[in-house]
Parts: sequence; structure tokens; C-alpha cells
Amino acid sequence: MSSVSTQTPVRGFRSRGFDFGSFVFTGVTGLATLFILAILAIIIANVVWHGWSTFSWRFLTGSAGQDMFDVNKAGILPMLIGTTLRVLMMTVFVVPIGVITAVYLTEYAHNTALTTRIIRGAVNNLAGVPSIVFGLFGLGFFISFLGGTLDSGATEPHWGKPAILWASLTLAVMTLPLVIVATEESLRAITPGLREASLALGATKLETILKIVLPEALPGILTGGILAVGRAGGEVAPILFTGAAYYMRDLPHSLTDQFMDLGYHVFILSTQSPDIEKTRPILFATVLALLLLTLSLNLIAVIVRARVRKRMRGGH
Repeated sequence: MSSVSTQTPVRGFRSRGFDFGSFVFTGVTGLATLFILAILAIIIANVVWHGWSTFSWRFLTGSAGQDMFDVNKAGILPMLIGTTLRVLMMTVFVVPIGVITAVYLTEYAHNTALTTRIIRGAVNNLAGVPSIVFGLFGLGFFISFLGGTLDSGATEPHWGKPAILWASLTLAVMTLPLVIVATEESLRAITPGLREASLALGATKLETILKIVLPEALPGILTGGILAVGRAGGEVAPILFTGAAYYMRDLPHSLTDQFMDLGYHVFILSTQSPDIEKTRPILFATVLALLLLTLSLNLIAVIVRARVRKRMRGGH
């Protein structure tokens, strides 16, 4: 007579409905998220606490003047306008170039081709270059070489000098990898069936890209633009040699004019003030204005992206 022995399985945490490993992992990731949010909250609270007393309508709409270190007379309107202009111009330059490059890499180039590998390597390396190097590049290439070439034969430099045009182009080169990578990921996420259906109906490859692929990838393209605005909004080093001015009596009226900038103004207040303690409220109020401006530009882009996505879902 054979006896059948039954073994009672060992019940662990998981068999009783409790996964200890998942619990620990969730707790660690949650704490890491809270830590990052706490750092962000401390930074914002510190800026608001020290700068709110100076942050006023007069401060936002006042001219900088020669007394920019006087808490009762300082204003940042020229810096607000200059920062907004160079960010908008940078976006106009970087988005088309980034999208065209991403379309070439995704739709036309072969992944194993030498040219494709060189371009991808250049994009990856470009993302890791320090911002001060981009400033020196803008000074050497855009101002000295390109501007100097345009000024050939001129008695006074018109193009070959720091200007908002060259500062915006320098920022566009710096943020180009962000737009390229975001657009590439968006293009790759589009199902091949859409392309195949368009081609099967007789559309050319160019028509498919312009009328099918790019509209579907538009939210991802806007994401790249948002990342570019966030990166370039507070940059100082790239514009230090290419367009930012210590003080200007008038606002920029042409592409070849210099401009005052919030980030550069923060640098001036931090390093050139005769009494840093007296200037500290102006410094924090300027940082607060820079944060709000960057947040506003990003918020506008996010709203546009959300409306585009909603319209695309409604169209489908």
C-alpha cells in the first residue's frame, strides 16, 4: 500500500498577499520623489521669502537706470523684454532645424550608414558640451566669422558685434539636441501602419511625412520645444559674449542690437554690487521674476500641446 505524503507549502510574505520587495521599492521611490519635491519647495520658498517684499508692479515695469542697485528705484522691464525676445527667437530657430534633422534620421537615413552614426554621435556629444563653450563658439563663429564676413568693406561693424540675433542662434545650437531627441522619439512612436496606408493610397513619401507623420508627432515636437525653453530660459554663459549688455538706455529695435537679460542681471547683482546686503532683495526679486517668466513660457507651450492632443483625439 503506497502512502501519499502531502507537504504544506511554506507561506511567505508574497503568498499571504503581501510583497515585501514591492513595498520596499515603492517606499524608496516615494521617498526619492518627496526629497526632490522638498528641495524644489525649499528653493522656491527661499526665493519668494527674500524677494516678495521688492516684487511689485513698479519693479516689473520700471526701467533699470544707472541706479540698478537701489532697491527703491530698480526696475527690470528691459530685462523681461530682452529675455522673452531671445527665448522666442531661439525657439523659432531651433524647432525647424531640430525637426528637419529628426525627420532625416528617422524617415530617410539608414541606421547602419556612416553618415547617420556621425550625426547621432554629434548630437549626443553636443548635449554634453558645457554652456560656456557654446558662448565661445557663438563669439568665434557667429560674431567674428559670419558677422565679420557680412561686414566686409564696412567702415563700422554692423553684424560683427554682440547682438540679440547671435545670442538667440547660440542658444538654438545649445538646445538643438533636446528638440532632435524629442522629435525622434515621437516619430518612432507612430505606428508603421499609418505610413504604409498612406503610401498604399498613392501618396508620396514627402506627402506622407507632411500630412500624416508630422501632425501625429506634433505633441512630441512641442515637448522638445518646452524642454528647449526650460533649458535656455535662465542660461547666462552662452549670451555673455554674444549679446547681453550690462546696461542699455533703450530697448533693442533690431536684430543687431544688444539686450538686457534677467539671467545676466542676476549675475551683475551678485558680482558687481557695492553693497551685496542692500542689493539682496533686488537679487531675489529678479530671480523670482525669471522663474515666473520661464514658468509662464512653459505653461503656454503645455497648454498649446494639450489643445493639439485634444484636437487630434477628436479628429480620430
